[in-house]
Amino acid sequence: MKPSKTSKQWMKEHVNDPFVQLAQKEGYRSRAAYKLMEIDERDHLLKPGMVVVDLGATPGGWSQVAASKVGQGGRVIALDLLPLQPLARVEFIQGDFREDSVLAQLEATLKGQQIGLVISDMAPNISGVDISDQARAMYLAELALEFAAQHLKPGGAFLVKVFQGTGFEEYMKTMRNHFARVVSRKPKASRDRSSEVYLLGLEKRE
Repeated sequence: MKPSKTSKQWMKEHVNDPFVQLAQKEGYRSRAAYKLMEIDERDHLLKPGMVVVDLGATPGGWSQVAASKVGQGGRVIALDLLPLQPLARVEFIQGDFREDSVLAQLEATLKGQQIGLVISDMAPNISGVDISDQARAMYLAELALEFAAQHLKPGGAFLVKVFQGTGFEEYMKTMRNHFARVVSRKPKASRDRSSEVYLLGLEKRE
């Protein structure tokens, strides 16, 4: 099948992207690593010794950053439907985090430890139909929030990628029900033309 003009344009932009080049040079799995690094630099989310769960972790850029920040005393547990190439100090569970069997595996892995931070950089496969893509993106964000609300310890934090559009304001309101503070972040590695932003929920309510 001949590549479309759009996919050719995307590939050209991707190859020339300074963050893609930097990720390759510095050994990160994806350019997304720099988004988390910038947000963490500002908000100091990742602390030595903490337990982090990374939802939709593959290919592992965020898990890499998290593992380097929490250190030997901390833990990073990555979940994804897709396989993840092994990463140092990252524990991986393959499966759908909504399924009881996967949640049971997560609970067994935690061994009673509490989760201090849930991160989610999930996005659906883009179809090009804006209304459909937005609905699917919000659905993933809602699933991530539901997981964080149920599994984060009181005072914990939640960082999630969302796309501005239908459902965005309602989503922020729901986040405010669960967290004392909710702020938005647009890191430099997030392309200007993209409607993606990152919402950060701080101090999870009991």
